[in-house]
Amino acid sequence: MSTTSLPAPDRSPRLREALLAAAFTADGLLDLLGAPAYAALARSETVPALRATRGDAPLDTLVRLFLLQRPVPYERARAALPLAECIEDGWVVQEGDEVRATVDVRPYSGPEDQDWFIVSDLGCAVGGAGGIGSHEEGVVLGVGGASTTLAGITVRKPVGSALDLGTGSGIQALHASQHATRVTATDLNPRALVFTRLTLALSGTTPADLREGSLFEPVGTDTYDLIVSNPPFVISPGARLTYRDGGMGGDDLCRTLVQQAGDRLNDGGYAHFLANWQHVEGEEWQDRLRSWVPRGCDAWIVQRETQDITQYAELWLRDSGDHRTDPTQYAARYDAWLDEFEARKTKGVGFGWITLRKSQSAAENPSIVIEEWPHPVEQPLGEAVEAHFARQDYLRLHDDAALLADHFTLALEVMQEQVGLPGAEDPEHVVLRQNRGMRRATKVDSVGAGFAGVCDGTLPAGRILDAIAQLMNEDPVLLRDRTPQAIRLLVGEGFLEPAGQA
Repeated sequence: MSTTSLPAPDRSPRLREALLAAAFTADGLLDLLGAPAYAALARSETVPALRATRGDAPLDTLVRLFLLQRPVPYERARAALPLAECIEDGWVVQEGDEVRATVDVRPYSGPEDQDWFIVSDLGCAVGGAGGIGSHEEGVVLGVGGASTTLAGITVRKPVGSALDLGTGSGIQALHASQHATRVTATDLNPRALVFTRLTLALSGTTPADLREGSLFEPVGTDTYDLIVSNPPFVISPGARLTYRDGGMGGDDLCRTLVQQAGDRLNDGGYAHFLANWQHVEGEEWQDRLRSWVPRGCDAWIVQRETQDITQYAELWLRDSGDHRTDPTQYAARYDAWLDEFEARKTKGVGFGWITLRKSQSAAENPSIVIEEWPHPVEQPLGEAVEAHFARQDYLRLHDDAALLADHFTLALEVMQEQVGLPGAEDPEHVVLRQNRGMRRATKVDSVGAGFAGVCDGTLPAGRILDAIAQLMNEDPVLLRDRTPQAIRLLVGEGFLEPAGQA
């Protein structure tokens, strides 16, 4: 797909001013459309929004023009926009007495309620590619669930340099521009780099260093404090669609990205990826992912979802609209997907998050946590991700004796649940549950529950265990010997915090 027909960002400030003046923002959309119609847009359903925008106010016009991709009368467009400039710069085109948009423009709210705009190909801001059946090889998508997930799990601390690898429409570069002195954005698709430039300009943020190329090739030996990537991770037979198909066999693209990221991270730097990985016959998926982690890096890998090979093939055939094509062609493509999986002995596909942190300690004793967590979490999770690695540092530096000598506090918003039959004298088991972050739950015995309940930072862990042993008529030496493992679990999962870090 050509880049010559895309808008020029030079006079984006005038357009931005007009959009803001009309309340064409995330909050303005919600007020105009109402929650049901707003939510329907994410499902590619536009009828409720069309009904809600039958008025003639500038906001009605802009929603129909840029978000719903409907032609609007010339005079209504002129009342809402600096129309002559928008036509000259290519944001819209005039067709008779009507005007239509050339690109999607979607209001997006930043982390501090900034009014941003994500620019993408027509039809790709509402419902993602599946909303239109994206057969175009170079199509550039707007905001989707994957991109907002990645933005939410990214550690947001001030850094000198950030790399958005496979930038697409530029949402990760946009977020990084708020806390990185220098942002580099790369993409194999030159059209994506134009959209990133448009997104940054229309959002009123600092331009990024845009580079064309595959994987880490465009940045050479440069290193960064932060790397983020929502790559084309779909495991598919061939690279038919640039926005989703990686062009390497199986999950090799994701593996390559993760393995090469270690050499591109500065010490203390983070790399965040969304990825798919194969579940292969005769192999534990955790072992597969453990082999991806580069030397010198700690890792936290969370599998959020798994699908069998038929579910996976059907998902991406629907995404590209193949289910609406000729049945024979659909069946042939479905068959090719299953052939690919059979050849690779793939029985399922996992989806999740991969976070690396470059650490001097990891060179000799890396912390690699790989887990399955399909349950709801509280976004944004960036602070929880940073806290996870801080806890791993603490546990790595404290043996059992040091652990028992330290002081702990119960993390905020941890609740205790007792489970058992009504009227029973004692519960069958006790559950500690987090109401923040990962929202974990863990079963503990009476010692663990009692220990957590009195952790307020005043007494060392060993003294607390001695008191519990006296109350329960247990040998305090044996209790001290067996309990550090449980304390490590509670600290590692964030239920307990070292008093000095709380």
